[in-house]
Amino acid sequence: MKVVLDTNIYLSGLIWPESLPGQVLKLARKRRIEVFCSRFILDELKKILSTKFSYSQEFSQKYIDELLKFVKIVKPQVAISIIKEKDDDNRILECALKAKADVLISGDRKHLLPLENFKGIKIISAREFLETKKS
Repeated sequence: MKVVLDTNIYLSGLIWPESLPGQVLKLARKRRIEVFCSRFILDELKKILSTKFSYSQEFSQKYIDELLKFVKIVKPQVAISIIKEKDDDNRILECALKAKADVLISGDRKHLLPLENFKGIKIISAREFLETKKS
């Protein structure tokens, strides 16, 4: 299954390893799901870790390096502009489109989750994803 994770899933999984996003990351580390990512997502993650959560640049880079051991990097080619309120979320959709993802996992209840589906890509929460993996 091809999956793209929103930045908030990476953040929550790091800060709360036993949380639902943490469980999704464990599946990714074990290569039970195929996770795709873009440079934009990694750069946004690194920036948020150091500015919003006050992690050192070294720690932030180490986390990115760990992610690079199991995520596959894609380079989106198509510009998307359907989320006007938060343009950064369009970059997440671009990544999912380029990866031909089956699922985009997000915790963004304001912009991404309400879409539910984007060009055949299901947009679901970590909880919904884990519930489907169990069945």
